[in-house]
Amino acid sequence: MSFTAPVAEQRFVLDHIVGMAQLAETDRFAAASPDMVEAVLEGIGQFAAGEWAPLDRSGDTVGAKWTDDGVVMPKGFREAYQAYVEGGWGTIGSPEEFGGQGLPYALATAVLETLGGANMSFALAPTLTVGAIEALTHHGSEEQQRLYLPHLATGAWTGTMNLTEPQAGSDVGALKTRAEPRGDGTWAITGTKIYISFGDHDMTDNIVHLVLARTPDAPAGTKGLSLFLVPKYRLDEEGAPGAFNDIKVVSIEHKMGLHASPTCVLSFGDNGDCIGELIGAEGGGIAAMFTMMNNARLNVGLEGVQVAERATQRAVAYAKDRVQSARAGAASRDSVAIIDHPDVRRMLMRMKAQTQAARALVYYAAGQVDRANLGDADAKKRLDLLTPLAKAHGTDLGCEVADIGIQVHGGMGYVEETGAAQHFRDARVTRIYEGTNGIQAADLVGRKLSMDHGSTLNALLAEMREGSQGEALIALIDACGEVGRHMLGAAVDDRLAASYPFLTMLSVAVCGWLLEREGRAIDDSDSSDFAKMKRAVTRFYGDQIVPEALGLQASALAPADALYAIGPEAFAA
Repeated sequence: MSFTAPVAEQRFVLDHIVGMAQLAETDRFAAASPDMVEAVLEGIGQFAAGEWAPLDRSGDTVGAKWTDDGVVMPKGFREAYQAYVEGGWGTIGSPEEFGGQGLPYALATAVLETLGGANMSFALAPTLTVGAIEALTHHGSEEQQRLYLPHLATGAWTGTMNLTEPQAGSDVGALKTRAEPRGDGTWAITGTKIYISFGDHDMTDNIVHLVLARTPDAPAGTKGLSLFLVPKYRLDEEGAPGAFNDIKVVSIEHKMGLHASPTCVLSFGDNGDCIGELIGAEGGGIAAMFTMMNNARLNVGLEGVQVAERATQRAVAYAKDRVQSARAGAASRDSVAIIDHPDVRRMLMRMKAQTQAARALVYYAAGQVDRANLGDADAKKRLDLLTPLAKAHGTDLGCEVADIGIQVHGGMGYVEETGAAQHFRDARVTRIYEGTNGIQAADLVGRKLSMDHGSTLNALLAEMREGSQGEALIALIDACGEVGRHMLGAAVDDRLAASYPFLTMLSVAVCGWLLEREGRAIDDSDSSDFAKMKRAVTRFYGDQIVPEALGLQASALAPADALYAIGPEAFAA
């Protein structure tokens, strides 16, 4: 099935949710004129449909291959990636001083959505590179920025994030990778990292690994971690890739999905010759890494949008073509396309609504990134609050929509040839990436809820309530306020046990508020198909999805006692 970038929808959300016109009024983003935005969206749509989408199927069926010489990507990937670099698509949101275009992060978000909608596995390469750029921009030395950022900004080199180790999953403080000073300002890196997306490939001349490691005499836990820049190939005197840096690809994972995204086990310094440079201050690794991780969390939420859009397009196309059974209650007994059957139409409408809800949430958060970069302190606080919502709810919805897409296809959805199953397989890991969604919920109630004693959340809820019209949505917003106040005074176990229902409630409330804003932006006299669709989506979301979330209030207020009423051994009974 062909892929079509949702350009009209993206432009609408950028205009009415992100507020692109307001951003373009600033000196920093003056280049983001309506014509420029339109050209970028149209251009990346054509590029992704023509270059990346045709490789999606072969990427899934052939996949990346591990060899003694490193990872080899499927046929056509290297050429398609070089076309991405030559087209300048990696430069959209990168700093101008390092060869980027310096356009708003929100516009770069739309570009990345289109690439991932066309080929989700492939898009993980630029996704991680964006995070590496962010970390080096904020924490790298002038020399590191000069040598590496121009290549990362164009995508000529890719970046990775190296946290996880075999003995340390989400417990980052348990990392054991070592960094020993070499006496010349550089460090000898030794250790093993696992689950490294695009940790190796054959598409670029170099790969820039950002590696968390522990220095000698460093304290235990996260306070003892530092961040190091460790390229696959060390740079020569001209700044070009030179000597191999003793980084071995031990294996790549055999995964449920995302087969064209090599997830590597990397061993650093097996021969004592892996050299890294300290990024920022010694012991400052967590702060530097979280700059990259928070960026990655938004982009993982965006992966939910990517897969939901592609799954919806595929399901709608199938439902229009698949003819089966007469319409119930109709005079004619002729079979009709299944899109005419009420339950199929309900599923398609839910897919459409949840996809647009996820897009509105993630793009709104991206707009807060731009405002925070302009110095808006309130936008930075709101971004901090929204980040766990965007990551967790965005990926929850991506999985839900992909799952419904299989159901729309019926038995054919369970058959790999239709492609519907691939979307679910590709989507499922996003709820685990960059901190599981349970960790996002814990972050929400443990850190973000209490920011300024709850004033950041209260300010958002007040703005939402003032701008909302639907009775169910207003009730949900009020319920979020009640649960939030309860959690501020609740015991730790009670907060954590209720964290996920609360995250979902708040996410749906924010999405409902944003979709209402979209609905009001449609002129009453507009009779276009797009306007009809927007009105229908807004109504469906308010009537059917918002009330579901309101039903989570009881769960969010329930004490955690029942969770501990039996011991672990009883779960096997």
